[in-house]
Amino acid sequence: MKVVQLSHGGGGEETNTLIHGLFYKHFSNEILIKAEDAAVLEVKNKIAFTTDSFTVSPIFFNGGDIGKLAVAGTVNDLAMMGAKPLYLSSAFMIEEGLAFSELTQIVESMAKELAKSGAKIVCGDTKVVPRGSVDKIFINTAGIGEIMKEGISVLNLHEGDLIIASRDVGRHGATVLMARENLDVTADLQSDCETLWPAVEALIDGKISISAMRDATRGGLSAVLNEWAQSSNVCLEVEEDAVQICDEVRGICEMFGFEPMDFANEGTFILAVAPEDAEAAVTILQQFDFCENASIIGRVTQKYPAKVILRSGYGSSRFLDLPKGELLPRIC
Repeated sequence: MKVVQLSHGGGGEETNTLIHGLFYKHFSNEILIKAEDAAVLEVKNKIAFTTDSFTVSPIFFNGGDIGKLAVAGTVNDLAMMGAKPLYLSSAFMIEEGLAFSELTQIVESMAKELAKSGAKIVCGDTKVVPRGSVDKIFINTAGIGEIMKEGISVLNLHEGDLIIASRDVGRHGATVLMARENLDVTADLQSDCETLWPAVEALIDGKISISAMRDATRGGLSAVLNEWAQSSNVCLEVEEDAVQICDEVRGICEMFGFEPMDFANEGTFILAVAPEDAEAAVTILQQFDFCENASIIGRVTQKYPAKVILRSGYGSSRFLDLPKGELLPRIC
């Protein structure tokens, strides 16, 4: 079996073969193949700039892998600011001994995910470290996007705005946990890992009045709602029955004692929109298979500023707090 060796990170012939035979092959574009020390980019309007590092374990899971996650995660952070993803960097930290077949699968996955938004990897770096220095492979990506709609901010929620969830919650965290623990679960639970820009672009093209957007990654829905409430000093009143959670996620959370709304997502986002645009926003989202069960889950009020209220179907209510304690590590 062919594996990655320390010499592949040494800057010599083996490095050149790795870069040209794998990375350039799958990420090829007119900027990257110039092989300059820095990419020269041109953007006409304001830009959004983000970076993230990915250390998920295991590196392959049902519905994705670390490569798909790295591209989707960075592209989604740009999309949540109303920015069209344009350019990404990608840095690989690879453990000596990683199978070339696994590295190839990861790179192919990244290339496939890039095509969904049209973004390009225009610069990168590769480091190979001795066995035990990292766990198989870590990836850092940074992204630049062109702002297509200004004013989207966690500081911009208004009383009366309606809160929409793009789909059911908790899938990514539950899927990674299931893979990590080798759970013998017959249900085909898959991560929601997905590039969200096509749906966001459709909302922008549809002239939807968007106050805020955020992908519900670490800390899940609970973290997003609490961060919004605190940042805008508003109250978010959420209908518990409107938050969709699949049976498989509920079962895994009950087994391990987790709260589904605290579980991470990688293809689910939350948005606050003007009340007159809420139904139109849901209709637009439902055109996409990864948002087909988008729904309104709550509204912005001033009842308890900086708090999130969860209302049950039985008429009772409670505060939904920020996640506490030890959450599932290395999910992204």
